[in-house]
Amino acid sequence: MLSGQVHRAPKTLTGINGVPHSYFLLEHRSMQREAGHKRPVYCKIQVVLSGEDTQPLLRYLEPGCNITVGGFLAWQQGRNGQSRLVLHADMIEPIC
Repeated sequence: MLSGQVHRAPKTLTGINGVPHSYFLLEHRSMQREAGHKRPVYCKIQVVLSGEDTQPLLRYLEPGCNITVGGFLAWQQGRNGQSRLVLHADMIEPIC
């Protein structure tokens, strides 16, 4: 689970097998305790929604919206050869 703000609106592409894949950027900021001290935490991570059953989750994904995302992390290598950690979402909820 990771909460944050939608940084960039989703883009949807259809794969070779006809499965839709939607991508967006999530920005997380928080204060966490580590070794007895508070420290700021910041990251941006690409989130992927794959399959027809995840497409209704897109309704929450306008830039600036605060959401909580659940899923799993995976290492992904892009066409340019660069690798990155990506969050594959299976749950998205708005934070009100």
